[in-house]
Amino acid sequence: MTETQSDPALEELLCFDLYAAQHAFGRLYKPLLGPLDLTYPQYLVMRTLWAGAPQSVGEIGKRLKLETNTLTPLLKRLEAQGRVSRSRDPVDERRVVVTLTEAGAALEAEARDIPNRIAAATGLSAPEIRELQERLRRLTASITAVS
Repeated sequence: MTETQSDPALEELLCFDLYAAQHAFGRLYKPLLGPLDLTYPQYLVMRTLWAGAPQSVGEIGKRLKLETNTLTPLLKRLEAQGRVSRSRDPVDERRVVVTLTEAGAALEAEARDIPNRIAAATGLSAPEIRELQERLRRLTASITAVS
């Protein structure tokens, strides 16, 4: 059990540190993704598809922890850019399947070094990164369980 204060200062709130870290990552990604004409959420969708396409909208949403109403506009923009195509599953018309286009698949080579550049910018070693990820995953699971 941790100590609690009745009114902690902003700098003492864990959520503030996570918020600040999220914004720092956003600033770090922006110049790397700008030349690829990708936003960070679009990059996450593309990484999901590069790991294995085609995938249904539901599968992508589950992996990225995004609701369909958030994911659909991202996919529409990627489709308008010619990077993905969306089609109804012929077996189950309720499912929309997302496939990489040739241009979307080719973009992977241009984005290949981004994770290494981000990791280097953190100043953390590979074991420190893995430990932090594990702690964040446990934190997310705990918060999800009570919310």
